[in-house]
Amino acid sequence: MKKPTYHILVCNSFRIAGDAQGACNKKGAAGFIQYLTEEAADRGLDVAVSSTGCLNVCAQGPVVVVHPNNFWYGNVDSTDVIDEILDALEDGEACEKYLIAD
Repeated sequence: MKKPTYHILVCNSFRIAGDAQGACNKKGAAGFIQYLTEEAADRGLDVAVSSTGCLNVCAQGPVVVVHPNNFWYGNVDSTDVIDEILDALEDGEACEKYLIAD
């Protein structure tokens, strides 16, 4: 199996019981998964996108994590923000404006 170059995780606040309850989900993070997948493909980026359980930084949600870079982005609240993150990824850089950890 060929591993993707990048794995993008989108927090969707799933809890142990399986319910999406937290801040990221309530702020629309689920809607970003398809956009990220399609936009990355349109740009020719080799990306896998996954929804996750709660990443425990609710105050900064929605949260997106890019691996293997280990870039943690917060307040990802629109497709415009996602575009900025993907622009930086294309350049091999972090999108400093939204980094909450690196």
